[in-house]
Amino acid sequence: MKGRKINDSVSWMGAVDWNRRLFDSLVPLPDGTSYNAYLVRGTEKTALIDAVDPAKSDVLLSQLEGIDRIDYIVAQHAEQDHSGCIPLLLDKYPAARVVSTPKAQGMLLDLLGIPAERVVSVEDGKTLPLGDKTLEFLHTPWVHWPETMCTYLREDKILFSCDFFGSHLATTDLYVTNQVVVYEAAKRYYAEIMMPFRSIILKNLAKVEAHDIQMIAPSHGPVYDQPSFILDAYRDWVSDAVKNEVVLPYISMHGSTQKMVDHLVSSLAERGVKVHLFDLTVTDIGKLAIALVDAATMVVGTPTVHIGPHPSVYYASHLANALRPKLRYASIIGSYGWSSKAIEQIAGLIPNLKVEILAPVMCRGRPQAETFAALDQLAASIADRHTKL
Repeated sequence: MKGRKINDSVSWMGAVDWNRRLFDSLVPLPDGTSYNAYLVRGTEKTALIDAVDPAKSDVLLSQLEGIDRIDYIVAQHAEQDHSGCIPLLLDKYPAARVVSTPKAQGMLLDLLGIPAERVVSVEDGKTLPLGDKTLEFLHTPWVHWPETMCTYLREDKILFSCDFFGSHLATTDLYVTNQVVVYEAAKRYYAEIMMPFRSIILKNLAKVEAHDIQMIAPSHGPVYDQPSFILDAYRDWVSDAVKNEVVLPYISMHGSTQKMVDHLVSSLAERGVKVHLFDLTVTDIGKLAIALVDAATMVVGTPTVHIGPHPSVYYASHLANALRPKLRYASIIGSYGWSSKAIEQIAGLIPNLKVEILAPVMCRGRPQAETFAALDQLAASIADRHTKL
């Protein structure tokens, strides 16, 4: 795809990766992604903000044909999908200097082998004049690495937001045209990448909102020409508010845990509690992460494998612990053959979740009447606590 004009001074110079389906060998990409770079031309200097993933270097280099001079390459984030093509660009533009945060400077040297003399670090709030254009650098640590920053183009009131507000979405749209589609993609992105740093993101959100923002240009996904859409969404996601929802990831080996899950889902629904159900044999973990953003409660369903939880349940519990959602309550249900320590082991897997553990329900073999009664009691406890939130 060719570069695309945002205004007379700013152009999108990125690459759309339609077929990528996995990021960092971990994160599902059901809708592909994009690697966005932006060319900003002042009357005296030219800056390129971000550089695309090395797999798409040919696209970026073709877009830069005819651009004889780049003075600055702004490295907002040292990860390869943002900065991987910088070595190639430094070869193409021998007078160019890389601009980064002080913490990113060392990372760029270690990760990409960039010569130290070609990197200039900038402190938080510092500006870089391009003639009639001015770049202001806003350090936004842990959004989502410790060295990240955003770049604000003062005269045009554009925030180049790096991973902040991004979405893994391959599209020919330069701007957001379908808010429903972008909302889910951005929420997935937040859940998988940003949610562990929710309290820090809240501070960085206030920091960028102190500026007059007319457009947000992230490093992944389409540009927000109506920035209030994504700013409002982030305010909701990082808030302490939770919803009357239960996330229920589970595995069933021989049907017993499935019967318990089915009964609990029905019992919760009767009490007006929304349930997000995930069979871990077929679940997109990104969908699970999205559901965890707002839910008040997580219930884990597991059979017993060698006295512990099923390995897939172990993974889902570890994932929830790593993502640190704003859950208030958690519980465990499941079955076993001769003995089980699934409750203790799952509880030990989620120390980062500051939750109240509600009475677990474990049964030996197939669930009986007393098991279903205990599940009803668990549903009643969840519904009661949700009404008091």
